[in-house]
Amino acid sequence: MRLDPTKMKDWQIAEAAEENMKTVYQLGEELNLDKEELLPFGHYVAKIDYAKALERLKDRPDGKYIDVTAVTPTPLGEGKSTCAVGLMEGLGKRGKNVVGALRQPSGGPTFNIKGSAAGGGLAQVIPLSKLSLGLTGDINAIMNAHNLGMVALTARMQHESNYTDEQLAQRGLTRLNVHPKSVEFKWIIDFCAQALRNITIGLGGRMDGLTMQSGFNIAVSSEIMAILAIATDLKDLRERIGRIVVAYDRTGKPITTEDLEVAGAMTAWMVEAINPNLMQTVEGQPCMIHAGPFANIAIGQSSVIADRIGLKLGDYLVTESGFGADIGFEKFWNLKCRFSGLKPNCAVVVATIRALKCHGGAPIPRPGRPMPEEYASENVGWVEKGTANLLHHIATVKKAGINPVVCVNAFYTDTKDEIAAVRRLCEDAGARVAVSEHWLKGGEGALEFADAVIDACEEPNDFKFLYDLDMPLRERIELITREVYGGAGVTYSPEAAAKAEAMEKDPDLSKLGTCMVKTHLSLSDNPNLKGVPKDWSLHVRDILTYKGAGFVVPVAGAISLMPGTGSDPAYRRIDVDVDTGKVKGLF
Repeated sequence: MRLDPTKMKDWQIAEAAEENMKTVYQLGEELNLDKEELLPFGHYVAKIDYAKALERLKDRPDGKYIDVTAVTPTPLGEGKSTCAVGLMEGLGKRGKNVVGALRQPSGGPTFNIKGSAAGGGLAQVIPLSKLSLGLTGDINAIMNAHNLGMVALTARMQHESNYTDEQLAQRGLTRLNVHPKSVEFKWIIDFCAQALRNITIGLGGRMDGLTMQSGFNIAVSSEIMAILAIATDLKDLRERIGRIVVAYDRTGKPITTEDLEVAGAMTAWMVEAINPNLMQTVEGQPCMIHAGPFANIAIGQSSVIADRIGLKLGDYLVTESGFGADIGFEKFWNLKCRFSGLKPNCAVVVATIRALKCHGGAPIPRPGRPMPEEYASENVGWVEKGTANLLHHIATVKKAGINPVVCVNAFYTDTKDEIAAVRRLCEDAGARVAVSEHWLKGGEGALEFADAVIDACEEPNDFKFLYDLDMPLRERIELITREVYGGAGVTYSPEAAAKAEAMEKDPDLSKLGTCMVKTHLSLSDNPNLKGVPKDWSLHVRDILTYKGAGFVVPVAGAISLMPGTGSDPAYRRIDVDVDTGKVKGLF
């Protein structure tokens, strides 16, 4: 069956491609994995025993390390995961031994507006329904581990309110004196559920819990997900989970999961989840799926463990960072690479003519609504003006000392003159440019893209971090704002300013990394400001402590850790063929 993206939906392409999938045993043989290193979940999905694989491969040289990031996207997304898969396929067509390490889709966008993060067209990871609907249970394990911590905290608060010190001592407990208005933890769920952002819990009698304000965040924003992304092994994961700060007592002292004696049980949920998942592209390249998305509200990276395995198994490892280079790449650069000790050889900045037109003055596309007609006709002027946003991201990659490659993710509505304008402006800025048609043609359409990446990987680079961990927190935030976002300065809410001052004085917090939370739809903290906004200030309204993950989290603008479900969500079109059991309608 010929797979034609112009006539078939993504789920139909995936379903057809799945008829000729390699089994995980074939993938394991091609990767030279030992039998005991492969942990099958059926015939077409497996986990890799990371500890055994890394121990056996520890003396093998690493392959080339490639990160895929993007221009500031429209609300529709610009196909960054699709480009990462297309690059794997293009490198495969060039005869290269390539492995991918991508992030697991969240149920939030899968059933909402954006859909699954499996790629698209002829550049997808399969099997699609398995990838999109829970995979091997990693996110479920994260939810259970996280919510168990919240159960432990709320139960402890109830018991301390009901019992005297002597009665607590009889139960082997000491009073923690949790301040109900200083609880850092919330519950999590893997859907976009705006109705759960702010809730009151503990209503009822004295045995129904302590009444207090609480809420839900989306699962992938959990500190447990961040720990999964940056942990180096199970011991490291256990220690980090034990350092998670869930609340503060009435004197301001942090209370951790270790204080609640729940850290070990939380880690028990994660024993299998720490192993990366093995899948494949439509063209059969092996791809590991591990850790989660949402770099605007989380670290948004595939796991360090998956990257380390991929670099040992392949001559090229393609990974991705969420959203634009101001968000996902900045965290890859200054957090993930710091934790892993790995240095990338190349960074891809994905761009679409659609996004550049948006930054150049075209109406902003809205999910669930018809595409504005302006995007169907040529407008080189808009593209040239909008390319300023792309050039800003190229400059960010260069500040890290990494070789940039621009991938123009081609749409059938793009014109030769529009693409020529992007190529000219980016090459003048010192970046390689490749136009890729992987969505339409798979690996054959990504050969120019693959060649540009191969060339970039052969050039030396001078990788360096933007900041040193000795730099005070507010100076770091200022530096990121000026050098990465292009802002003029930073303002703070009274609460955020007080937290920042306290953190800078705390030796346990002052040297943690900085994981910014900011809208992905603009370089600024205002999603409606397109292009390269000038003379604006970043407003930090809160700062969270992710002590277990090893960073603090400044929250800028009006962004929420629980996205909302739109009026035309994807779940309206998802169903099951009751005769075959196959899921249809995923995208």
